[in-house]
Amino acid sequence: MNKTDLVNEVAKELGKKKDAQTAVDCVLKTITETLKSGDSVSLIGFGTFKVVKREARKGRNPQTGEEMKIKARKVPKFVAGKTLKDSVN
Repeated sequence: MNKTDLVNEVAKELGKKKDAQTAVDCVLKTITETLKSGDSVSLIGFGTFKVVKREARKGRNPQTGEEMKIKARKVPKFVAGKTLKDSVN
């Protein structure tokens, strides 16, 4: 499922595709802005979106085999909640 499919599914519940597009965009924007500020987003039963810091490390260029440094950075992470895990299994 991609974003368009998600909007179409939400539109079935809301009745209007334009309202569904606005709702999906708003949710995604809110999650993104919250993660940018360093906070996490917990959706009980679904999961938690959070930012984790990756330490600097050594890597290898796959084309040349040359060793290189990979800078430290922050990355988004999603941890599935129990209800989501149970529904998939």
